[in-house]
Amino acid sequence: MSDNPYQNDRGNKDWSIAKPGGTGEMTAAPGTGHAMNTSEAFLIGDTMTGGYGSGPDILHDCTIAVNPGEIAVIVGPNGAGKSTAMKAVFGMLNVRQGSVRLDGEDITDLSPQARVAKGMGFVPQTNNIFASLTVEENLEMGAFIRRDDIRGTMEQVYELFPILKDKRRQPAGELSGGQRQQVAVGRALMTQPKVLMLDEPTAGVSPIVMDELFDRIIEVSRTGIPILMVEQNARQALEIADKGYVLVQGRNAHTGTGKELLADPEVRRSFLGG
Repeated sequence: MSDNPYQNDRGNKDWSIAKPGGTGEMTAAPGTGHAMNTSEAFLIGDTMTGGYGSGPDILHDCTIAVNPGEIAVIVGPNGAGKSTAMKAVFGMLNVRQGSVRLDGEDITDLSPQARVAKGMGFVPQTNNIFASLTVEENLEMGAFIRRDDIRGTMEQVYELFPILKDKRRQPAGELSGGQRQQVAVGRALMTQPKVLMLDEPTAGVSPIVMDELFDRIIEVSRTGIPILMVEQNARQALEIADKGYVLVQGRNAHTGTGKELLADPEVRRSFLGG
């Protein structure tokens, strides 16, 4: 077995860093299977209500959560509040009601920078690389909060994304869209995050590249790192998801495992094209 922790098959077996306690249990919408217990969630945005600045609320009692080794996917129609929910968890907008907890700690009032220091890795949908810097310089920038030797982590990223090692001296702005996304994810991994958040990582890439990115995301989750992901490609995302949240107008509409949501007639009819 490889010594690379991004490739070792740990699956969902490592629950040692899950924090007991907390609050809440999500009730599944009719037809979406079992209620999903979030009381021990490693990362949870709990009953969040809020919006941008002094504007109207976009999220309404929205709850999303993920545990170690899980891939949790947020899907829904355009304008449903998917990316807004992700940004709320990362501290980029006001949560007027509810809370955000990481490993049992309430981080609702922390800035995004402070959340990164706590162990949150966030990859935005756009403007997520330094185009004029080389691939390797981008990865080095990802390790800005670290004071230890980063070479081992960089090798792990190169093992996960071999094309990046081949192009490590090339400006990131010259790469293809899929390769840029690999740089963005790799840079987030350089912080050695406790949780990885991805906002539409396959936006604008070909189906072949999308499948490859999903394969790499699965490999990262097998190390035990929780992954919270917003995706427009709902069907493909739910196929790899341990947990799925369907949002409509900023509210939880359906919740269940990926398989449950894929099999749910209402979800299929409304969001997956039948």
